[in-house]
Amino acid sequence: MEQKLARLKAILGEVADLNHVAALLGWDQQTYMPPGGAEARGYHLATISRLAHEKFTSDEVGVLLEDLKKETRGLAPDSDEARLVKIAARDHEKSIRVPPEFVAEFAQATTKAHEAWVEARRNSDFAAFRPHLEKILELQKRYISFFPPADHPYDTLLDNFEPGMKTAEVKEIFDTLRPKQVELLQAITSSAQVDDSFLHQAFPEKEQWDFGVDVITKFGYDWTRGRQDKTAHPFTTSFSINDVRITTRFMEEFLPSALFGTMHEAGHGMYEQGVSQAYERTPLADGASLAVHESQSRMWENLVGRSIPFWEHFYPGLQERFPAQLGNVDLQTFYKGINKVEPSLIRVEADEATYNMHIMLRLELEIDMVEGNLEIKDLPEAWNAKMEEYLGVLPPNDAQGVLQDIHWSGGMMGYFSTYALGNLISVQLWEKIGQAIPDLPEQIRQGKFDALLGWLRENIHQYGRKYEPQELVQKVTGSKITPEPYLRYLQSKYNDIYGL
Repeated sequence: MEQKLARLKAILGEVADLNHVAALLGWDQQTYMPPGGAEARGYHLATISRLAHEKFTSDEVGVLLEDLKKETRGLAPDSDEARLVKIAARDHEKSIRVPPEFVAEFAQATTKAHEAWVEARRNSDFAAFRPHLEKILELQKRYISFFPPADHPYDTLLDNFEPGMKTAEVKEIFDTLRPKQVELLQAITSSAQVDDSFLHQAFPEKEQWDFGVDVITKFGYDWTRGRQDKTAHPFTTSFSINDVRITTRFMEEFLPSALFGTMHEAGHGMYEQGVSQAYERTPLADGASLAVHESQSRMWENLVGRSIPFWEHFYPGLQERFPAQLGNVDLQTFYKGINKVEPSLIRVEADEATYNMHIMLRLELEIDMVEGNLEIKDLPEAWNAKMEEYLGVLPPNDAQGVLQDIHWSGGMMGYFSTYALGNLISVQLWEKIGQAIPDLPEQIRQGKFDALLGWLRENIHQYGRKYEPQELVQKVTGSKITPEPYLRYLQSKYNDIYGL
């Protein structure tokens, strides 16, 4: 068994290398690549993606996995070896259904679509992006056709981001969540609104950058194994456990954008940096799922970064950087301002009470597209209708509406629900952390995050992709993903801010 396992790890390592090269090319495309390089980059990514796919789906890997599935039955089911074989076999069984030619075509199509999206968003021109999105939807439907019929065709896409999760499960969770959030929103909108006008003025980019760097350095983001760059849409990517990169974007007239975006991406980055070094160059060297990943980013952004203990420590330093803008704004006014609840157009800038509504809207649109009930040409109108229905706001243009997210240009259908699920997981974990570290608010007040990061390293990060998401959440919290803790958190927080 040892010899076969060593051979499997060697091949998986080469596959990981190729995938990380593709990720590096993707990072460069979104940060430094000139627009004229898009066509060539499409070929680069198509070739690399096809080579990785062919290597992973080879007959040799199939034989090794079949042998090792039998030979690891005597091992403890939670051993690294048994889990590696289980996860690799699952990935292999999915990958062999997908032709290499399709993988290359998908890489080329999404590379072109990304550049088209950047330009279309800049010009608020959905018509320019429409043929690319039509191509991606057609590719997604072909991808679904490679697999046996599921309970719902969307299950096949969802499984790529949330392994083991079903569309029906997500709908059930959202059906519980939606009326409670609507009820909370109605209570808030009938209360006196808080003032956040001081956040809408000029905040020089360099000072924003420097403050954000100071914050995430204290969080524990390791700069010897990471870096930060600017991009149109913030993201995190990794080329190794020891090379995890984050990006952010700045709005000089609105402080929270980069402020909380930097914290958010650092949460993703610290997760990737915390995976066990033993998993390097294996399929285990990743997050358990996108929802678990999102739980980490939303925890640092919201449960830490929007809390009063956090700002009791950091606000004097922020005032020193922006004395003209914030010198006369007291702590309580600032705290309420950054937690203002107001239905808005842009998901990434949305407050905690309305954020999930943005996600539910996108999930419903994706399901309609996959089911064939919504044509791409009608997407902007459908988007606007749901924005008005769910949030009471109407996008004035497509840049602030249907074109605002990067995900569809990258072919990431099946992704959006993980954002809301991550919110729920973050508070389930936070309740457990509070029991384990009862003086955590005081530690945060002192600018100390070692115990918090240490708990996450021990209970979440180190495991990488070893456990499926529901399995990991159950293991750590004693419950599968559930909305109740998150609803309690929102109610308590906004009772205080809005005097409900």
